[in-house]
Amino acid sequence: MKIEISDNKKWQYSLTLKIILLSVMGLFLLIPLEMIKSIIKERQQNSEKVKQEIALQWAGKQNVSGPILNIPVRIIPGDEKAPAYKRVYHIMPEMLNISGTVQTEKRNRSIYKAVVYNSLLEISGEFMMPEINPDQKSEILWEEAYFTLGISDNRGVKGSAAMKAGTLLIDAVPGLKDTEVFNSGISFPVALGKSEKTIPFELNLTLSGSEDLSFSPAGKTTNVSLSSPWDSPGFNGNFLPSSRTIDASGFKASWLITNLNRNFPQMWAGSEFKPANDSFGVEFVLLADHYQKSLRSAKYGILFIALTFLALLFAEMSTGENLHIISYLLVSLALVLFFSLLNALSEHLGFNPAYIIAAASTIIMIFLFLRKLVKNYRPVFLITGLLVILYSFIFILLTLNDYAYLAGNIGLFVLLSVTMGISVRLKIFRTPQDKEI
Repeated sequence: MKIEISDNKKWQYSLTLKIILLSVMGLFLLIPLEMIKSIIKERQQNSEKVKQEIALQWAGKQNVSGPILNIPVRIIPGDEKAPAYKRVYHIMPEMLNISGTVQTEKRNRSIYKAVVYNSLLEISGEFMMPEINPDQKSEILWEEAYFTLGISDNRGVKGSAAMKAGTLLIDAVPGLKDTEVFNSGISFPVALGKSEKTIPFELNLTLSGSEDLSFSPAGKTTNVSLSSPWDSPGFNGNFLPSSRTIDASGFKASWLITNLNRNFPQMWAGSEFKPANDSFGVEFVLLADHYQKSLRSAKYGILFIALTFLALLFAEMSTGENLHIISYLLVSLALVLFFSLLNALSEHLGFNPAYIIAAASTIIMIFLFLRKLVKNYRPVFLITGLLVILYSFIFILLTLNDYAYLAGNIGLFVLLSVTMGISVRLKIFRTPQDKEI
């Protein structure tokens, strides 16, 4: 005997109830989405730790400041009982020219990567000897003068370093005699004569580092030019290059900075100013930052789920098919799993291939599931087509850095317009008067 159940008793297929259940399910699915985001962030932090470990073994980010000339002055107080003390005057070069070539290399540890480099810097310029007139009675200690070159990480200095100052050739000594201007670097002790007015200098330095190379505008006029085969530089700091060229063979960039552009004078005593605070330079960017892209794609997770739910509902109403709420749950879990699969694959294959593989696998799995579940082909192909459009749309957004926000809003506007157009064609949204017509 066949038992007929009226539509009023089929509460499990009630549209209103299904929408409520799907809304609640969508909220609960935010939990696994947030868990996947936290996993991506954790993997990204592991990658940063590996970069730091490589930097500790190789050399860290480098900032080159100077050279500057330091002249100690013995101050004799007016009070005879007070002891004499020294004050160091720091003199910036009148002209500072830096020309460098940077050879980069990718270092791998497990599945993580970091960029290291070796640079050859040719530093030259000229000092103009200023008048040093302390307010108190004093004695200028010309024989105790010294040059200092600020270097962020001395482990990056390769080989020896010698500075030609005037007619003298001065070998570098490790460390700094004072840390009033720089925290670390190398020194060049020199005995100056009182009659010297200008001191030209030359210095060649082989310096290694990782990720970033920057300079301080120590000269009254500072010219810096860099070239490297790295084709994805990121220029940073207080000053951008006055000219630059970037192509597949690498980049060339030059900076021209005067003392009016910086925030410290040509000469001072003590630790009042830090030239490194006005630094500028280049970062060697790894474009394959798949963690950032994976995290951005996961932020669209709820959009995937909501639009897929909506398409399934429209497919049900237009074809008369009835899908159980568990079917919606399984489809949404497949969509959530996509983001975890994407991040796992991108660590080994790169983001673009991983996205294609993860998206294709997810779409095929959902297609086969719905194909076995639904007799009518129409909703199956409708959902599959929607997913292809969605995954393609999100991929385009991830590649449009500057126009992603604009493109995203335009795309959502178009999707909403299409959804409205489909909804008005469904009889279930019409009033009884409309149905009679």
